[in-house]
Amino acid sequence: MRQGKIERTTTETAVAVSVDLDGGGRYQVATGIGFLDHMLEQLSRHSLIDLVVEARGDLHIDAHHTTEDVGIALGQAVARALGDRKGIHRYGAAYVPMDETLTRVALDLSNRPYLVWKVAFKRDRLGTLDTEMVREWFQAFAQAAGVTLHVECLYGENDHHIAESCFKALARALREAIEIDPRKADSVPSTKGTLGGSL
Repeated sequence: MRQGKIERTTTETAVAVSVDLDGGGRYQVATGIGFLDHMLEQLSRHSLIDLVVEARGDLHIDAHHTTEDVGIALGQAVARALGDRKGIHRYGAAYVPMDETLTRVALDLSNRPYLVWKVAFKRDRLGTLDTEMVREWFQAFAQAAGVTLHVECLYGENDHHIAESCFKALARALREAIEIDPRKADSVPSTKGTLGGSL
């Protein structure tokens, strides 16, 4: 049962996240930020990770704290569900086209967090979400999940398509990386013998 649950409460937000890495892409998401909900639903559906997210935050200020803390909590839940990361493929990559847009994501579930972000937006907002917060979500997720994560929009014009292709490509790359390799299900995919985090 590769499941993880995190509850994160600060003076700015209260976030509860649960994941099942071996699910079917079922989701229940409520962050108070419509566009972020839409992106997390795409992440769940295309990774086949069952996902429940409930978040309350200081949206009267802006969406920054809620968006970042949801990324942190989701990353922590994924790390917890991965455990010692034994048997996983570890690496994943995906190209996702969305009309005029093409985005590439490559990742390593190495427990060495790092984000390379080569994505540009023309608009300031998507719904009520500042477009600069898309990168902040990916940074928070990569850091908390222990993922080396490279995200690059190769080309695109529509900012909605650009953001959505980033989340869908992350989903498809995650789906590949978290799969259990039946030939090495009992060993950690590293010559170091460990990839596990502290959660």
